[in-house]
Amino acid sequence: MSLPKVGISLGDYNGIGPEIIIKTLSDARILNFCTPVIYGSSKVLSFYKNLTDSKFRYETITKAETAKHNNISVLNCWQHEVKIEPGVQDEEAGKCAVEAFFTAVNDLKDRKIDALVTAPFDKKSVQNTNFSLKGHTEYLAQVFDKEPLMFMVSESLKVALVTDHVAVADLKDKITEELVLHKLQLIHNSLKNDFAIPQPKIAVLGLNPHAGDGGIIGKEDEEILKPALEKARDKKILAFGPFPADGFFGSNNYKAYDGVLASYHDQGLIPFKTLSFGEGVNFTAGLPVVRTSPDHGVAYDIAGKNIANERSFRTALFTAIEIWKRRVANGSFEPIANKPATTKKEPTA
Repeated sequence: MSLPKVGISLGDYNGIGPEIIIKTLSDARILNFCTPVIYGSSKVLSFYKNLTDSKFRYETITKAETAKHNNISVLNCWQHEVKIEPGVQDEEAGKCAVEAFFTAVNDLKDRKIDALVTAPFDKKSVQNTNFSLKGHTEYLAQVFDKEPLMFMVSESLKVALVTDHVAVADLKDKITEELVLHKLQLIHNSLKNDFAIPQPKIAVLGLNPHAGDGGIIGKEDEEILKPALEKARDKKILAFGPFPADGFFGSNNYKAYDGVLASYHDQGLIPFKTLSFGEGVNFTAGLPVVRTSPDHGVAYDIAGKNIANERSFRTALFTAIEIWKRRVANGSFEPIANKPATTKKEPTA
């Protein structure tokens, strides 16, 4: 099996993205596992290389196809001068982060790279005419015409979400029996194909406190989650619950399951980040491509101070490599829909 060509989008250049990329790739042993292609700016990387006093070496390319094995390549996604101010939220930094991300996704869609690892960008900074969605996951869902699964994974815990970046006020209308069943199918498939778990056991967390307490505290658990669980079991998916979220984690019951499906963002991410922060990875399952990211944001408060820990980013990179290798080995890559290529100028919502 040849080494995968892994694209890395730079993220917000005023955040910690460039620093954790440089720290990760400064270890030359990385080149024994993949061929990295950084989408961003060689000038930005040069700035942070000097700041970190790193031995990081790279060569500049104009298209991903020319990236060489045993080299770190940088594909410049913009040519104009930018003002790098670590720790400052800036619209121009947001635009450049989107430009790098769009370019990388287009190459991923065209199979010019094998996987993508995204450094974080600031959601407010990227809200311009070219990007009006809430994050990477929503854009990838649109590009690949899929309803993907936001899957937070670590060695000890794997938590997926029924809903991603959805306001609490909108949850009742978003969570349906059909959606829960679809997400259960996705987490089941991902645990089997991407993580090599033959018969995964999946726990489903209730939407309401105490999982509704038999309908006393809301009827959604009885009328939506339980029917979805029954249909999942009819499909030979080992799904159990719904469990009250507090007791489920407080009692360490999560250790008895291969994966957990949470109803909404904070219900899943608060325990995940409490138990796995710095070691976790955000994996977008359910796509015909592989995309991961670290489990943290831009961290403006420590940007430019050379103290950012690259552990989660490094884990995201190796997770992408391992998932790509498993999919190649078991033949589980889906074909990409033959749709017009996404352009950098196309509005995304």
